[in-house]
Formats: sequence, structure tokens, C-alpha cells
Amino acid sequence: MSTIRIGLGVDFHQLVEGRDFWLGGVKVPHHKGALGHSDADVLLHAICDAMLGALSLGDIGVHFPDTDNTYKNIDSKILLARCAQLIGEKGYGVVNVDSTLCLEAPKIKPYVAQMQATIAEILRIGLEDVSVKATTTEKMGFVGREEGVTAHAVVLLEKIAK
Repeated sequence: MSTIRIGLGVDFHQLVEGRDFWLGGVKVPHHKGALGHSDADVLLHAICDAMLGALSLGDIGVHFPDTDNTYKNIDSKILLARCAQLIGEKGYGVVNVDSTLCLEAPKIKPYVAQMQATIAEILRIGLEDVSVKATTTEKMGFVGREEGVTAHAVVLLEKIAK
């Protein structure tokens, strides 16, 4: 196995009334929230999938299936920490994360620093090693109609020297 590995993660969630909106481990005020078995944090789920994929460990659904009530409404920060533990057990650590949220609203700029800090703390990396960006779809598609949200993440892993 190589000493460096790259993983790509993508996640989608429907937006609905009556749910909290969690993005990057931060509760973002909005009239809609993401629907899912867990807290439906699309950004953390994409990062988890990127980490797991980098080491061919499957995806988030393999490790935390939505058929298991243990994970019902679970805080996705716990899932991210468990993914970090899984890659650590394989002798790897996260070098950096680059991520993009796709949503029309709300604007996330006021929350990006808190998201970066949350992710960096869980993954035990520096703030400068976590990139969180956002874009819209210019009102096109399900994201443009504010029916859903999606996130993309790329993660670089490196073998930990012993």
C-alpha cells in the first residue's frame, strides 16, 4: 500500500421543514434542514466517505447503516471521529481536506471558520488543513429549487511513521 492515499466523497440530502440544519458539525439557522437517518450533516458525510474510500474501506453506509437504530439521529461528528479511528487503525492520518457545499441558501460564509475548527479538531489537523467552500447551482436542479443539498470532499491521507 502506498504511503499516501487520496479519497473522494460525495453526499446528498433532501431539505425539509422541521429539521435542524447541520453542516460541518455546526447548526446553521435555516427554515429547512437535511433529512436523514442521522443528523444528515452532508458535509461530514462526504468527508467520511472520502476518508473511507481512500483506504478502500467502503462507504459511510457500510459502517453506519441506516437500518441500524444505533445511528438514528446520531451526531455526525461522532461518525467522523469513528472514521478517523478506522483510518488510524490502518496506520494512516489525514493530511488535509478540501470540500465544497452546493446549496442556494443559507449563505454559509459566517459559519465556515467554525466548521473548519470543528473538522480540524476531530481530525487532529490544523485549521489551514481544512478547506470549506460553497457554491450555488444558479437556481438549476434540485439544489437550485432548494429541495436538497450536496457536498463534495477530497481527503489526502498519509501513512503515519512509527
